[in-house]
Amino acid sequence: MPEIPNEYHFVFGLHPQPGPMHVAHYLCLESCRQVNRPDRIHFHYRHEPHGSWWDRIRPHLSLHRVDNSPQAPLVRPGDESAEALGIRESGWLYAHEADFVRLDVLLESGGVYADMDTLFVQALPQRLRQYEFVLGEEPPQAGAQGVLRPSLCNAMILSRPGAPFAARWLDEMRRVYDGSWDRHSTRAASHLWGEMPAALHVVPQRFFYRHTFTREGLHTLLRGFDPDYTDVYSMHLWAHLWWDEARTDFTDFHAGLLTESYIRSEDTTYNVIARQFLD
Repeated sequence: MPEIPNEYHFVFGLHPQPGPMHVAHYLCLESCRQVNRPDRIHFHYRHEPHGSWWDRIRPHLSLHRVDNSPQAPLVRPGDESAEALGIRESGWLYAHEADFVRLDVLLESGGVYADMDTLFVQALPQRLRQYEFVLGEEPPQAGAQGVLRPSLCNAMILSRPGAPFAARWLDEMRRVYDGSWDRHSTRAASHLWGEMPAALHVVPQRFFYRHTFTREGLHTLLRGFDPDYTDVYSMHLWAHLWWDEARTDFTDFHAGLLTESYIRSEDTTYNVIARQFLD
């Protein structure tokens, strides 16, 4: 069977972009370009970014405009849970839409999908491209009864075109989508893993999510320094938890502090790798 294509897909700008592209988003794309040497980098967007960082990376991308029709199922306001209502009122529905776009793209073209708050550390192992579909383990999540269950994250996905797991997952997402944060994404993937294990290869948490979505994990990524990058192929920043200055439940760090100057001058887990892609 053909291997997973060495082509990378990113989904961004599904909602308007009032400010210029952030340096972290540039570094995601540039680190992908330098570390993985893709045959092509596909950038799927509705509202094109702008600014000096965008001008620098744009010539290296294949641009694909996403149409304006909703990419995720609609949930009637009266049917929303409190969690779903909060997500809608906070303007985060674009993240759900991106969950559907990424699987549509991978089913059609295959390749590697990554969230835009990713930093690539070293080239993905060639052996991973021999599988049909690859996801990374993230920390286990508590179910309704408080019991921890394995969880798979969709921030990094490797897929052959037409992969059966991708097709089944997309169908399941459309069936169970209720506007909550992860029922259709990580929880659905973890459930299907139990039903069709041969269609999916799961890699250890360390590969893509060594530092997790906890106060300690975010501190280590953004302010602390962990020099052990062994078997770390990418870092995920969990940016939705700290990007806005007003959100402080996980960290008081925010996007306004993650500047080019900070990346160049402070030795943090993220910065030490990221700064090499600035020049």
